[in-house]
Amino acid sequence: MDERLRKRILAFYFAGVVNVVLGVYVLLAGAAQMGSGTALLVALFFLGFAAVDFYFPQIIKKKWREQQAQLGGQARNPDGTS
Repeated sequence: MDERLRKRILAFYFAGVVNVVLGVYVLLAGAAQMGSGTALLVALFFLGFAAVDFYFPQIIKKKWREQQAQLGGQARNPDGTS
C-alpha cells in the first residue's frame, strides 16, 4: 500500500479515537456544564464524526483493493481480451 494512503488511513483512525474520547467526555462531564439535552446533542455530534472516521478507511481500503485487482487483471491481459 502506498505510504501516503497508509498515513491518510492512520489519520482517520486517530481522528476517530479523538472524537470518541471527546464524545464520552462530553457525555460524562458536559451535562453539568451545559445541560443534559445540549450535552447529548454535542456528544452525538462527536460520536457521529467518530463513526465516519472509522468508516472512511474501510472505503479507502476497498477502493484500493479494487484498483489493485483491476491493475492485476490488466497486467495479465494487456490487450483487454479474456
